[in-house]
Amino acid sequence: MTRRALITGITGQDGSYLAELLLDKGYEVVGLVRRSSTDNDERIAHLVDRVEFHSGDLIDQLSLIEALRIHQPTEVYNLAAQSFVQASFGQPVLTGETTALGVTRLLDAIRLVDPEIRFYQASSSEMFGKVQEVPQTESTPFHPRSPYGVAKVYGHWITVNYRESYGLHASSGMLFNHESPRRGLEFVTRKISHGVARIALGQATELRLGNLDAKRDWGYAGDYVDAMWRMLQQDEPGDFVICTGETHTVREFCQAAFSRVGLDWEEHVVVDQRFYRPAEVDLLVGDGSLAAERLDWRPTVGFTELVEMMVDADLALVEGRIAER
Repeated sequence: MTRRALITGITGQDGSYLAELLLDKGYEVVGLVRRSSTDNDERIAHLVDRVEFHSGDLIDQLSLIEALRIHQPTEVYNLAAQSFVQASFGQPVLTGETTALGVTRLLDAIRLVDPEIRFYQASSSEMFGKVQEVPQTESTPFHPRSPYGVAKVYGHWITVNYRESYGLHASSGMLFNHESPRRGLEFVTRKISHGVARIALGQATELRLGNLDAKRDWGYAGDYVDAMWRMLQQDEPGDFVICTGETHTVREFCQAAFSRVGLDWEEHVVVDQRFYRPAEVDLLVGDGSLAAERLDWRPTVGFTELVEMMVDADLALVEGRIAER
């Protein structure tokens, strides 16, 4: 039987890597995309001939029911969200509608159309927020520090609720920060790698950033989508922290990125209070031992390798060359 997967958020960083992974495994892949007057498919441009697209929106439950009825997927990966933490402070209600209630609409559509569909929910380390323990595990209490984090907590618990109430094979990946050359320019890691490339090529002289002391557990998105797939292959659903177990500061990311092009980061980085969050998350670092034990998953790309991969890709982008993304 041909396996078919429906991916929401297929045009995002994770969606594009997941689509590649599933296609390589022989899946038929359907991407749920919102109607838009502008194209937003640069991350999946190389896949458009191999993926089927269906118009729908997490705000419109009927469109979700229709997508499931027409395409009859065996697996659904919910990666769509308003996913930028900073923007969630400015658009808290929109963030709740998509990132929180959107999960309920999709789970309920699965319950109504085909409860045998296996479901993956993209949970987030931002749920831990003001962390209650270090490192964070699957049982660490949540204390989100942004509307995005709060919405993700709702999405996480409604997934647990549907699993327990209706017997759905519904799993959550509590993913810590994961980056790649396909990361959006609004995210600090890509802002740094792209800024370094512009400075190295003489197109800029400074890079303005917020809190350099924030500590994150950064991994490679290409590794993390493999963990998503592995969750849906398990006999029993569950929730898994996906992380590297290492923590690095934004300052360290700057150091590694500028070192790649032979520059001193301190000569170019300017701290700008405008980029501080109203409520900051100071330290995130995960314990991925359950994923290693049950999913046989471990990260393959280290911190420095990840930073250098992103800088190299942005150098090629800024120079007008096509980099391997």
